[in-house]
Amino acid sequence: MTATLNTLSEDETVLLHIHHVAIICSDYETSKRFYVEILGFPIIRETYRAERHSYKLDLQINDHTAIELFSFPDPPPRVSRPEACGLRHLAFAVDDLESVAADLQAKGVELEPIRFDQLTGKRFLFFQDPDGLPLELYEL
Repeated sequence: MTATLNTLSEDETVLLHIHHVAIICSDYETSKRFYVEILGFPIIRETYRAERHSYKLDLQINDHTAIELFSFPDPPPRVSRPEACGLRHLAFAVDDLESVAADLQAKGVELEPIRFDQLTGKRFLFFQDPDGLPLELYEL
C-alpha cells in the first residue's frame, strides 16, 4: 500500500529530505571548476553521454543531498532578474559566514553584502555561479 500526501496522519512524513538539485550550465569546464575547486564539493561520478552531447557531474553536498551538474548544447539563458516565477535560489548552510565569505573572495568570487534575516535574526549573503544562478550562504 502506498501512502499519498493527502492521506497521511500528522506524525507521518513521506518527503524525507532533498535528494539532489539539478543545475544546467552553459560552460561545463567553468562550472565544474566553480563547484569542485571553489565551492569544494567532492565528485561522486562524472559521465559523458555521447548521444546527448552532454556531461552529468554528480557532486556530494552531504550524506543525503547532491548536486547534478548538467551540460547541454546551447541551453537557453535562465530568466533571473527581475524576479521570475520558479526556483529563486539555492542556499547553503554555513557555521561561520565571514570565514566562508573570505575564502570565496580569495578565490575571486564576487559577494553581495552580508544581510540579516528579519524573521530569524540570522545572517546571509548572495553570490552567483558562472551562469548567474543565485546562490546563498546562510549562517546557522
